[in-house]
Amino acid sequence: MATRPVLLPLCHSHPHPSSLVKTLSRLQFLSRTFNPTQTPLKTRTRLVTSVTASMASPSKNVLVPIADGTEPIEAVVTIDVLRRAGANVTVASVGKKKQVDASWGVKLVADVLISDCAGSAFDLISLPGGMPGATNLRDCVELQNLVKNQASNGGLYAAICASPAVALASWGTLNGLKATSYPSFMDKFPAEVNKVEDRVVVDGKVVTSRGPGTTMEYAVALVEQLYGKQKAEEVAGPLVMRPRHGVEFSMKELNSVEWKSNGIPQILVPIANGTEEMEAIFIIDILRRAKANVIVASVESTLEIVASRKVKIVADLLLDEALKLDFDFIVLPGGLGGAEAYANSEKLISLLKKQAESNKLYGAICASPAIALEPHGLLKGKKATSYPAMFEKLSDKSESSNRVVVDGNLITSQGPGTSMEFALSIVEKFFGRNKALELAKTLVFV
Repeated sequence: MATRPVLLPLCHSHPHPSSLVKTLSRLQFLSRTFNPTQTPLKTRTRLVTSVTASMASPSKNVLVPIADGTEPIEAVVTIDVLRRAGANVTVASVGKKKQVDASWGVKLVADVLISDCAGSAFDLISLPGGMPGATNLRDCVELQNLVKNQASNGGLYAAICASPAVALASWGTLNGLKATSYPSFMDKFPAEVNKVEDRVVVDGKVVTSRGPGTTMEYAVALVEQLYGKQKAEEVAGPLVMRPRHGVEFSMKELNSVEWKSNGIPQILVPIANGTEEMEAIFIIDILRRAKANVIVASVESTLEIVASRKVKIVADLLLDEALKLDFDFIVLPGGLGGAEAYANSEKLISLLKKQAESNKLYGAICASPAIALEPHGLLKGKKATSYPAMFEKLSDKSESSNRVVVDGNLITSQGPGTSMEFALSIVEKFFGRNKALELAKTLVFV
């Protein structure tokens, strides 16, 4: 059988350089287990067709560089959404270490150093924003060379927030093109760039966008550029994205109570292997922007966890240490693996039960209301929502169609695409509507 050459990224220490590795492993597995005398012809044909198709269509190779000061929402959402689409995303640190200190105290661990990617070929290079993250990306010579080569070879490249103006424009890779950036950086564009104030701008092989609140739209636009409109729609559907972007957000509230704290709200965000990274990062980032004291605690035996789309996040402390502290609010991100880890953690469930019994505040999003809270009686007598595919696991589904539901001291939400509304609703309950709207505008969400 004739084979097509497969283009691989050359980042030397990337753990999984291409989908070819998975294809070869799958072929080896089939050769060990396939028994033609026990397998119907129709099934055999389907297996061979599937393997042949995967070999003929290698995944797209994407580079997402990160740096100290990178805006974590913009980095993590882009990585997550592209990996959902099947892209082979390499996360590269432009610093001297794989671990970077992103904005808002978020610690991320890259797959490789940018120096490992010299000479590599990518179908897309996407730069997150944040300050001084964008400046650190701009000052990285290796990254500059990669992006300039990408542009000169007619490849796809993109940037969001401060990075279009700070990095791409300074390298001359936006000259003669339409582009946008974070609102306060629009005047940083040189005269050679055609400034546009749309939420996402596509001009030829360049995609730019405005900020954290436009990142999911940006990431889906990148999927469309790589794979086409149909694939973008397939990826967008399960995200539970907003039907109309840029409009004010709302929540369904029942049995309203005042959410109080003794000064600065003390908030616990547990994370685990399999946690949905977008949901975790939206919550952490936005609540820290609101000046809450957010503690990120690992339910695992190590501080570093590997989230559902393989983003590596470093917690502030282990759960055992967090148990010694008092919290005004405990909130669980989703992700099936993460939700199951929460449900199986006796210490965390005990803490949540004490929180609920004391009429203190708690919440969950995506799979966690149905998988972690419901089986342990933590939704008893409460209205709640969850990831739509898990509505049937809720004992009371009457309010589940709402994107964010607040019932007294409990708040729940549906999924990645509702995460920003969820986090802003928490801000609203603690700090008021005006503060939440101010933040939403800063994030370019509304």
